[in-house]
Amino acid sequence: MARPSSDLAAFRKTFSKAKNIAILTGAGVSAESGVPTFRGAGGYWRTWEAQQLATPEAFSRNPSRVWEFYHYRREVMLTKDPNPAHLAIAECEERLIKQGRNVTVITQNIDELHRRAGSKNILELHGNLFKTRCMSCGHEAANYHSPICGALKGKGAPDPDTEDAQIPVQQLPRCEQKGCHGLLRPAVVWFGETLDSDILSRAEEVLDSCDLCLVVGTSSVVYPAAMFAPQVAARGVPVAEFNMEDTPATMRFKFHFHGPCGTTLPLALERHETEPK
Repeated sequence: MARPSSDLAAFRKTFSKAKNIAILTGAGVSAESGVPTFRGAGGYWRTWEAQQLATPEAFSRNPSRVWEFYHYRREVMLTKDPNPAHLAIAECEERLIKQGRNVTVITQNIDELHRRAGSKNILELHGNLFKTRCMSCGHEAANYHSPICGALKGKGAPDPDTEDAQIPVQQLPRCEQKGCHGLLRPAVVWFGETLDSDILSRAEEVLDSCDLCLVVGTSSVVYPAAMFAPQVAARGVPVAEFNMEDTPATMRFKFHFHGPCGTTLPLALERHETEPK
């Protein structure tokens, strides 16, 4: 099997003709904004791996600890900004819409950096760190409170020697719907949970109709998202991977651009000479 091309001019020619572009993004995009990925070496919060905390069972067992973890992540995210990769994607979408072309971001990230960069057409496969869902009434809502509740103020330090705050469940984030007051959870997809069927269906529609697919900063190991781009490639649609390293799917793609997404992506997505001014 031939190695994917790293010919930027060839990619740019393909890009200039594409009408429906799907952009799949993962943790590697946000890592360049200084967002902890919780994958690989050093991916711990205190003595826990994210996979041990991001489960319904962990929340049921110890909602205080899980909320400390997510409070820490929310507070970190409020200090981070979109990087050149996020901005390049948003600028590309805004520019191409005016030409009657479509750009859809399908992201595994929960950090909202695409939205903050200006992207509008976003499908969040794994939910959103700044949304909550009530365990009692099911109400889902945006939530930007900092701290998310009084009891979590100053809590959530990631150092291994930090002791659990052991916050009583009544003092954890609660639903503000009239007459409810149920326990809130982060509106994210935890390990062992299925993706939102509506969002998954919309993502599949975008991938079925795209004539160019970009895979940006994703390890291509988390399913079902790991199968999206290979399935597009199997249809004969060009797929371009932008990543710091090869992934299990690299050899299935037409293009691969090695390096930081914030460096490679802006060059790839800038206005093509054939585009109208």
